[in-house]
Order: sequence, then C-alpha cells, then structure tokens
Amino acid sequence: MISRIDLRGAALPEGAALRDLLPRAEFDVEAALEKVRPICEDVRHRGTAALIEYARRFDGVEIERVRVPAQALTDALRALDPAVRAALEESVRRARIVHRAQRRTDTTTTVVPGGTVTERWVPVERVGLYVPGGRSVYPSSVVMNVVPAQEAGVGSLAVASPPQSDFGGLPHPTILAACALLGVDEVYAAGGAQAVAMFAYGTDECAPVNLVTGPGNIYVAAAKRLLKGRIGIDSEAGPTEIAVLADRTADPVHVAADLISQAEHDPMAAAVLVTDSEELADRTEKELAPQIEATKHVADRIGPALSGRQSAIVLVDGLDEGLAVVDAYGAEHLEVQTADAAAVAARVRNAGAIFVGPYAPVSLGDYCAGSNHVLPTGGCACHSSGLSVQSFLRGIHVVDYSRDALAEVAHHVVTLAEAEDLPAHGAALKARFGWTVPESK
Repeated sequence: MISRIDLRGAALPEGAALRDLLPRAEFDVEAALEKVRPICEDVRHRGTAALIEYARRFDGVEIERVRVPAQALTDALRALDPAVRAALEESVRRARIVHRAQRRTDTTTTVVPGGTVTERWVPVERVGLYVPGGRSVYPSSVVMNVVPAQEAGVGSLAVASPPQSDFGGLPHPTILAACALLGVDEVYAAGGAQAVAMFAYGTDECAPVNLVTGPGNIYVAAAKRLLKGRIGIDSEAGPTEIAVLADRTADPVHVAADLISQAEHDPMAAAVLVTDSEELADRTEKELAPQIEATKHVADRIGPALSGRQSAIVLVDGLDEGLAVVDAYGAEHLEVQTADAAAVAARVRNAGAIFVGPYAPVSLGDYCAGSNHVLPTGGCACHSSGLSVQSFLRGIHVVDYSRDALAEVAHHVVTLAEAEDLPAHGAALKARFGWTVPESK
C-alpha cells in the first residue's frame, strides 16, 4: 500500500535536490487563486447576500443570516456530552498553561545615556479565526486558535466555520459548544474562501479583521494568499503531514498506528517513515494492513493517503542521514522514535512540532499536550512557526533620545544620509542644531 524510497548506498544530495526526492502532496494554490478571486470580489461587493448564496451553492443549506444566534451557542454547550466537555476543558487548561508562558514583556534597552529603544508588544485589535468543517468536526481547532489569541490580549475575536445541512445551516454543534466554552460569542456560519473574504472586507454582520488564522482547504489557502496585505495571515495551510524518524528500537505497532492516525484526516494527508532499519520498515508495513482493517475512513481517506505519492517509507544508511532527510522534508509533525530520542530530537532544525519518544504521539499534540496543532505544512517549517501567542502580537520599537544623546551621533546620521543621497534626512538633524551638526565628543 505504501511506497518505498531507498536512499541508501550513496551520499545524499543537499538542499532542493534532496527535497525533490521526498514525497509531497500536490497542492496547487496558484491554480485555485483564479477560482477564489471572483468569490472574494463578490463578497466584497454584496456582503451577506453573497455569503447566503454560497452557503446554498457550496454547502447545500438555506440560511437567512450568517451570524450564529447567541442562543444557539448556549444551547450547544448545554447539550454537549459531559465527557466531551471535560476533555475540551482539559485541552483548554493545558493550552493556557503553555500559551500563557509565551507572553512577552516590554524590553527597554539603554543604547547610550539618554538614548533608549523600547520594544513594546501590542496585540492585534481584531482577528478572524477559521475552523474547518468538511470531512470532520474540529472543536480542537477552536481551542488552538482562540486560546493563544486570548492569552495575547486580543480584544475582538470572531470564528467562522462552514454551515452544516444536518444542523439547520449552523456550524457543527460541537464547534459552537467549544466557542461558548471559551467565551466566544461572535460566530459565523461561513466556510471556504467566502469566509476569508468576509473577514477581510467585512459585511453588515461582521466587522473586518486585521488577521486571519486557522487551517482550511485549498480554497481557504488561496483566499489567504489573495487577500494577504489587506489582512495578515498565519500561513497557507496545506494537507496535514506526519514524518516518523525511527531506528530498530521503535515499536512497529506504534509507528503504523501513528502513520494511520494522520492519514485519516484527508486523502491528501502525508505519512512518511524515515528509518535506517529495513527490518522496522518491513514490520511496520506488515502492521499497517490489520490496523487499517480495524478502523474506519479506509476507502475515502486512509487508503488514498497511504498509497498516494505524498506517503512513503524512506530508507537511509544511518541516523545522520535520517536527520538530513527530515530536515529537508520539514514536516508539520515529526515523531522521533529512536534510542536516546531526546538527544536526537535536539538535533532537528526543521519541523512544525517534534514529538519525542514512544509516549508522545502526534494525537497527544492534536488535543491535550498543551502545544498548538496549527502548524506549518508543505515544508514551510524551514522558515515558519506554528500558531502561538506571538502570532497575535506586534512588536513596536519606541525610540526616546535626549538632545545630548542625539548630538553624540548626529554626524554619523548625516554622513550616512549623504552617502545614500538623501540629504533631507541629514537636514532633519541639522535643523535641530542650528544647521551645524556637533562633532562627536
């Protein structure tokens, strides 16, 4: 079911050449741009009327308003299964512990006597949080978006999730319950590119936002790319990924189970095992079949995901080569199941999140580790981070210099301004000193 890539016996290529050898899902955001452009423009001009029309066309539901009534949120929380509520509350508690520790404090640096630069951290004023609602329901994504925004001090939060025909055109009730549990009362029944456009342009029901975060399908990613600049975005999330770096000490039962766990998200989900043990590769492959037979979502998700070009077992000569491969791959989720896993994990440079040892599966991170599961995909972990408190903060430098402190460095400023042929920059300093810049002391 799952293919193999054998990189043993020769020196590994570097950089892009190595990345090109590794499996990856096809995710053509550029091609989707032309499909989402007219949708976004329509929402820009017709607002709520366009959203109602797209709910009918894409989601098969008739709605009269897009904003979810407050009573629906209250009812959803009241009807939530007590066990699910307890699990969500524990997920929230652990996420708050981790994200609260990420808060930044203002830092003032004295550059010279009388001259300071303060880095002040200010939360984004208003954010739109997108929660997927297609093949699965993701109340955990409500937690992962809302908690860091709240801990950052964002004052205005709005959540959008697709309307569901099974629930009278409202988002899934578990999504609504999670919002209510977190104190979010502004929720919209809108999905796809049209939801991102609603956040970007605003409607009569929804005020425009400054930042949009959260994972979604290719049309959500394309809308984020199209509207970036008008809004800030966290990332263009692609299909989910797991890579497992393992040696002969790993348990093939665990490895197979973890590969399947990500494959059940989507037929485009990527599951990659990187190992220097052919025996582990064989045993893991044998484990896949019985475990797949015992689960659901086989035909529509797991089977296509594991047999697709995006999934593979990659054989390497040793641990150093394995590390080179996972760094080139830059997985959204990377499990390290090796001897001395903590030391090996410390050598990894590119991953959205790293899960160390046999008792830190990706599933833990999806729900209750305290970490965030909104992570960079498609190799973007080589330059981007997952969602955190920092995602919702802006750093502002506050420069405060006295006359003497400015006088000390004025001649350097004038010199550099003239070197760049920007004499008015220098003149701005000269004007403060009677057009004669003091010599340095």
